[in-house]
Amino acid sequence: MKIYYSLLFSLFIIIVKSQGGFNVVYEADYKLVYKSQTKNAITQDAAFALLMNEKESYYKNMNQYVGDSLRFEKKLHENSPIEEQMKYTSEFPENIGTTTGKIYITFKTSNEYFKYEETNNINWQLINEFKTIGKYKCQKAITKKYGRTWIAYFTKEIPFPFGPYKFSKLPGLILEVFDDNDDYHFTMYNFRKRKYYCSSANLHSNAKPVKKEKIFDYQRKELTDPTLYNKFIEDPEERRSLLKKAGNRAKNYNPIELSIY
Repeated sequence: MKIYYSLLFSLFIIIVKSQGGFNVVYEADYKLVYKSQTKNAITQDAAFALLMNEKESYYKNMNQYVGDSLRFEKKLHENSPIEEQMKYTSEFPENIGTTTGKIYITFKTSNEYFKYEETNNINWQLINEFKTIGKYKCQKAITKKYGRTWIAYFTKEIPFPFGPYKFSKLPGLILEVFDDNDDYHFTMYNFRKRKYYCSSANLHSNAKPVKKEKIFDYQRKELTDPTLYNKFIEDPEERRSLLKKAGNRAKNYNPIELSIY
């Protein structure tokens, strides 16, 4: 009987996971200031939501967070005006789920959804340096990951081992994290209790599984995909001009991950 209930409980967990929902206890919102080009870089910014409970977190771009909620409620769909759909797009399409052992990534490229997993093996060096961010006392930590050196400030006053993007495994919530070139700089601007079930956390949990090596740096490749321009631009000369400019952007593309691990 115990085995039966154990199997039943496991099946329930699988069903819940496949639905793509997430039990939210707290939400931390982050602002990212970034430079996506190595030459003549223009500083841009984006906002993200980090949903979390005691055991796991879920991270996604704020535009997508709102857009997916509207899609779940059938207020936004593929037949909605293109201008309306574009409000909820992002240069950062990854939905990222994090546990102590695994990182689960779902994203869209070339109009298809993919997903892959990473082992959550990030290692931090704690530094005996402190500063105050907002009302929280924070400690410094350093790691090397994805081809960059990252500096983080976390607080033990919020005892959740999570942070923006794929950063986690510190003894407190990460309030700030940035690389040593300051190309990508995350800062938390809001933290609040939000006890609810987010049904629209991942609307594409049935995405196609793929190895990270197969799709690494996909955004650089997508910049020069001619089918994207053929779909919207009719004039051949204009297409050629846009593709040439896209080629330059791809050459100087500065992604958040410079290496796979």
